[in-house]
Amino acid sequence: MDDWKTATKLVHAGTRRSQYGEMSEAIFLTQGFVYDSAEQAEARFIEAGPDEFIYARYGNPTVRMFEDRMAAIEGTEDAFATASGMAAVNGALTSLVKAGDHVVASRALFGSCLYVLDLLARFGVEVSFVDGTDLDQWRAAVREGTKAVFLEAVSNPTLEVIDLAAVAEIAHARGATVIVDNVFVTPTFSRAVALGADVVVYSATKHIDGSGRCLGGVVCGTRAYVRKVLEPYLKHTGGALSPFNAWVMLKGMETMDLRVRQQAATAQALAETLAGHPKLARVIYPGLRDHAQHDLAMRQMGAGGTVLALDLAGGQEAAFRFLNALEIVSISNNLGDAKSIITHPATTTHQRLSAEQKAALGITPGLVRLSLGIEDGADLVADVTRALDAA
Repeated sequence: MDDWKTATKLVHAGTRRSQYGEMSEAIFLTQGFVYDSAEQAEARFIEAGPDEFIYARYGNPTVRMFEDRMAAIEGTEDAFATASGMAAVNGALTSLVKAGDHVVASRALFGSCLYVLDLLARFGVEVSFVDGTDLDQWRAAVREGTKAVFLEAVSNPTLEVIDLAAVAEIAHARGATVIVDNVFVTPTFSRAVALGADVVVYSATKHIDGSGRCLGGVVCGTRAYVRKVLEPYLKHTGGALSPFNAWVMLKGMETMDLRVRQQAATAQALAETLAGHPKLARVIYPGLRDHAQHDLAMRQMGAGGTVLALDLAGGQEAAFRFLNALEIVSISNNLGDAKSIITHPATTTHQRLSAEQKAALGITPGLVRLSLGIEDGADLVADVTRALDAA
């Protein structure tokens, strides 16, 4: 399997077949498992083997297939699946730190990620925020004793691209663990491990499922971290992924590479079409040459990604008129779906931030986040441009 390309791993990696030789992965929809003897039960609680399970909160054959497949395509030794993307973020951070530890994070983060960091600070973890694109700020903030650094490789929703290799070098020089939320990069374009990430987090709800069906998350890393640090925290606090949801994720992975590449191509074409549009103050997309980190994005991802941001010159009123005029693109707060989705971050996903915080992050009243689906690209261009006329 190590010699397989990503597209092959996405279809076959981690597959476990029962005695019936099923073609599609089986759903083991069971809470518990039966032991042949009391001695076997005792032995399994001491150390379970790779095909031995205890309780669905600890592990399950269907969930394990998903974990193995994710580790295979991400290039890590192991992975642990969670009930949601935020369960993955919370588990990755909280399992690693304690009161008195120091964490450095990029300031441009999804609202729920900021909440988790605020929560850690309430429990005695010192949290420092930096402009993720400014390496001098990382150098100044990371110090001896810093336990971890946390960042979104591409930020939500303003699509800043962080130099992951440089941040990892700074963090590792001080002995810190690098945790990266890689959801906007997607597993298709990810080079996180090669660039120095120690722990890679995904919301599987997004591109991995890819069809808006189920919640899920996954944390990828070394076997020592996943099984000795992360697993005890998650299995005792209950953030387990449902076996049914794991099966949906496995099915989603089979087509993920095809979907994501088409979505990125459509996003690139739409961004190029809209650049300079009179109704737009900005078109933000890493694939455009005028993006501040365009060259870095091409080195790290090789593509601009599936999401772009549009800043309407008329502010919130124009943004709302634009959203309400769309016919194909749906108003929702998810992304990475087969259907195109648009969001107004200032009043939804990032509404809890103060006006000053929004301004510092570039979340203006006119900013909208557009996640491209797999609809016909020409239809999407027509829908967006017609809605801009209405704005």
